Amino acid sequence: MTTLPPSLPGIEAPRPGARPWRRLADFREFTIIAIILAVGAAMTFASDVFLTPGNLSVVLLAVSTQAIVAIGMTTLLVSGGFDLSVGSTVGLTGAVTALCLVSGVPVPAAIVAGLALGTFIGLANGLIIARLGINAFITTLGMMGIVRGALYVITRGRNITGLPKAFNEIGQGYLWGLDHPIVQHPIVISLVLIVIGDLLLRRTRFFRQNYYIGGNEKAARLSGIRVDRLKIFNYALTGLLAAVAGILMTARLGSATVSAGERLELQVISAVIIGGASLQGGEGTVLGAFLGCILMALIVTSLNLLGVDIYWQQLVTGATLLAAVMIDTLGKKRKGLG
Repeated sequence: MTTLPPSLPGIEAPRPGARPWRRLADFREFTIIAIILAVGAAMTFASDVFLTPGNLSVVLLAVSTQAIVAIGMTTLLVSGGFDLSVGSTVGLTGAVTALCLVSGVPVPAAIVAGLALGTFIGLANGLIIARLGINAFITTLGMMGIVRGALYVITRGRNITGLPKAFNEIGQGYLWGLDHPIVQHPIVISLVLIVIGDLLLRRTRFFRQNYYIGGNEKAARLSGIRVDRLKIFNYALTGLLAAVAGILMTARLGSATVSAGERLELQVISAVIIGGASLQGGEGTVLGAFLGCILMALIVTSLNLLGVDIYWQQLVTGATLLAAVMIDTLGKKRKGLG
């Protein structure tokens, strides 16, 4: 029988008896929220366009795809794994869904086909990693090449257009028919999934086991946790979420593009780490990953509004990731010395 300790690794509760501001600072997400607010305040003064509904919707739409994939990536990083094939999975599942649609397949069936393909790709990753013991980096790197190659084969390098209006409405429509950019379907769907994902990872016994696997896999096995089964589930879930993101992206653009999802895996991993997850496993939250996605999107949007050359954006993004990893590592060393 699996026995889980009452405390939850990677999510520290505020210290009892501490002053209100100290209790608030104890939450992992507090620092990144403060940074987001600081960037937002600075950009409000620097650009008149920043706080407009149109610009905010652009930021949230960019975040929506990353945030959905980040839910699965957070679960993987918490359990000590990761997936480099999610970007390619986003592109392939969107293309397969589009091919089904232009072939006359009904919209619901085409969506199910895309979701099933994403789940299968994730399941294959999980089985190879958990059952065969192949390193996650090698497995998902190889899968990234296979899936991206399959995308080029089935599309012949061409975009797929002419998708039905009923499908495009999924990515371009508004909640309850409201004509407001903030309530576009991709934004609403991503927010709902973020809330569900955060609650599941924080509160449910099944998902909480990932923290113990990431903290000490050997001890997790000895405590009765079925580690291999959970790893396989995590990768299948990540593939499914990547498919959701791919379908939403295809519907939003009204076409499937062969470049969809390129470099998405690095963007998502960066956001999840910035949000508090650790490459060593055992730490991280879905909320933190979502905030990391917002911060990354704010940085890119701010650079665009300030007229910074696009070639500098990659440099700034990489520097942000490196700084987050360094701060996390130095913080752990300081705790260890303490």
